[in-house]
Amino acid sequence: MAEPLDTRQQERLDYAPLHVFRFHVSFRRQPIHGPAGSEVALCQGAFAECTGLEATMEPKVIKVGGSNYGAVQRAGPVTFATVVLKRGMTKTRNGRQDLWDWFAKVAAGGYAYRMEVEIEMRNGRDEPVLRWALRRALPVKFKAADLNARGNEVGIEELHLAHEGLVLVS
Repeated sequence: MAEPLDTRQQERLDYAPLHVFRFHVSFRRQPIHGPAGSEVALCQGAFAECTGLEATMEPKVIKVGGSNYGAVQRAGPVTFATVVLKRGMTKTRNGRQDLWDWFAKVAAGGYAYRMEVEIEMRNGRDEPVLRWALRRALPVKFKAADLNARGNEVGIEELHLAHEGLVLVS
């Protein structure tokens, strides 16, 4: 019979299998006017892949007169990459419909709420490990799963989100 693991060994095992992490995503509608924290939950789901959690700062080069050694670097504007969520399922059937309705309103040029999107990374025991928040997100691409009677894919194949801010939530 194997001996029980000490706590240090157990902690290493908890975080070792990075490939078993899952991404739980929640979408909350942000009101136009109102206090912070008054968001309305739209839906929740889980996705197999999440890419594009990226912020880039473009440096500004300032040439100073009389200084021949080099230019001065200053912080410039920050841009955010499009976040791509792949192979997802929502907790309810209405969740897929809600996300599609949100995309369709934006695509039609009509008024659509911005969403507060939280992407939570979970370990193999389904415990939260890390959480990112996208501020004022809008859908820019929605791809449903292929319709194949032999396949077992259901749900959302891809959801692309443009946003105005990336925050690591503590």
